Amino acid sequence: MEDCNNLEERTEKDKHSHVVIKNTSDYQRMKLEKLMKNPDKPVLIPERPKERGSPHVPDFVRNVMGSSAGAGSGEFHVYRHLRRKEYARQKYMQEKAKKEKADEEYKNRLEENRRQAEAKTAKKRAKRVKSKRKKKEATKRLKVNRASSSEQSDSSEKSDCNTEETCREQTSSASVLRKDIGAKESQTNKDATATIDDHENIVSESCMDTT
Repeated sequence: MEDCNNLEERTEKDKHSHVVIKNTSDYQRMKLEKLMKNPDKPVLIPERPKERGSPHVPDFVRNVMGSSAGAGSGEFHVYRHLRRKEYARQKYMQEKAKKEKADEEYKNRLEENRRQAEAKTAKKRAKRVKSKRKKKEATKRLKVNRASSSEQSDSSEKSDCNTEETCREQTSSASVLRKDIGAKESQTNKDATATIDDHENIVSESCMDTT
């Protein structure tokens, strides 16, 4: 039984130890799991590689040895050394020119992106200023309209009051006129009745005289 248990433990350990890496994500997962098993262990982070300096060779080599001059003699190793130095110098110059070109393109791209961002922000700023100005004008116009409407309402109220007063005056004058007319009519009626009575008295007196 113990042998069987030991065999099972070994097989489980083998399963955990042997991991099949199919792609880079599996490799990164394995590295992270290995780091997280012992988090107290310090991790060595490599420094950035230093930039290689220029090879210590002159810019222009005047005494260039040809391959046929050093072939079959003891100076051939000098020719190979000079050739390696020249190739290294040319390679360094090409890499430096390539790097300068890439840096220049990167700076130009950054400048172009900055100009585009500034143009976009300026456009949005102008739009915001325009909308704020429109809002201010609308609020100002609304205030003016409200003030004019309030003035119109006040003037209409005053005109209503004036019309009411004139109506009252007109009604009072009309009532006075009616009273005067009624008084005059009553006076004329009284005068007419008085004249009729006088005429009847005269007629009766004349009749009595004739008898």
